[in-house]
Amino acid sequence: MERRVSNSQDETYETAGGYADTATRCGPRPGGRVAARQAARHRKAAERHDTLRRIVPQALVVVLLAGGTTAFVADDKVVHITVDGRPRTLHTFADSVGELLADEGLDVGEHDIVAPAPTTELAGGDEVVVRFGRQMHLTLDGRRRSLWTTARTVDEALRQLRVRAEGAYLSVSRSQRIGRYGLRLNVRTERTVTIMADGRERTIRTNAATVREVVDKAGIRMGVQDTTSAVPGSFPYEGQTITVMRVIAGKEVREEPIPFDVQKTSDPSLFRGTEVVVRAGRQGTRRVTYALRTVNGVKQRPRPVRSEVLREPETQLVKTGTKPLPGSVAGAEGLDWGALAQCESGGRPRAMDPSGTYGGLYQFDRRTWRSVGGTGRPQDASPAEQTYRAKKLYVRRGAAPWPHCGRRLYG
Repeated sequence: MERRVSNSQDETYETAGGYADTATRCGPRPGGRVAARQAARHRKAAERHDTLRRIVPQALVVVLLAGGTTAFVADDKVVHITVDGRPRTLHTFADSVGELLADEGLDVGEHDIVAPAPTTELAGGDEVVVRFGRQMHLTLDGRRRSLWTTARTVDEALRQLRVRAEGAYLSVSRSQRIGRYGLRLNVRTERTVTIMADGRERTIRTNAATVREVVDKAGIRMGVQDTTSAVPGSFPYEGQTITVMRVIAGKEVREEPIPFDVQKTSDPSLFRGTEVVVRAGRQGTRRVTYALRTVNGVKQRPRPVRSEVLREPETQLVKTGTKPLPGSVAGAEGLDWGALAQCESGGRPRAMDPSGTYGGLYQFDRRTWRSVGGTGRPQDASPAEQTYRAKKLYVRRGAAPWPHCGRRLYG
């Protein structure tokens, strides 16, 4: 739109954008209305420049936002996720299953199940399943173990473990939910057990925790002293045979000897190998109380339960000779002393005759033994000393001390 304005000296055109000077007949004159109009034109030009400077960046921002919105909409996905059986649908910008789980604050570990795998790329319409692992402290038929399961209920866990729950004892309900912090579960499956009692056999199905419970459920009464072939508090296993043992108990008191000790000391006045009893030992006595048991009619070995000393034993004192024996006896060498000993005592150094008068290899009596320097009893001396004393006796009296066997000396 334009409008002509006529003045006495100037003409201008008014447009939608402002005023423009189109003709000046006489040219500008300093001061006056011409100068005012020029100043107005400069001011409007500056205002148009500022307006353009503000409008251009805003237009650029609008263009960029329009392109960003298109990308924003393109990255948005609708996925379906089921966590421990609870499904839901959500919008996400995640590029993979792992990013989706992280965005949703789902921290999964080695015992958890994620399908598809966390590294799988995510697309719109995908379905993601998460099942968290739960630790179970399971005692199954008396055996304890810890394990991980993704089951959400006790019944589901038993099916996963292939545990036969029919007729079994469970410490919690089969419908009990297993929380994220796990569960303690005691299971006793039903077993077949045979009980032998009083000559009869009974077979039952039971989920009892102890052998004692099995016997009780079989209707067998046990006395105070009675017991079972298996430890009463032990766990009864499948196919086990338990024998009930009827016990008759009693006591018996006996007096028993206590053996004495022997103390030996060296004596240089005795020939080596000779032992002389200085003081005979004496046995002590103790009173012992035994517990007696008869199990199913069979007597058991008595078991000592108490002991009391009535008399202490006395130690036997013995002197042992250390003096070397002489090498020979003049006048008695070269004879067959072994043959004489064999005839008199059968070659036994400790031999004694039935009367107790004669003893040793050569059957000395004590009087004769002492006469040739012997001490103590002849049968207590060493074989070498006994032969030495026999040689000394032969030098004095010949073979006369051995009237029946003396001729053996000469072969």
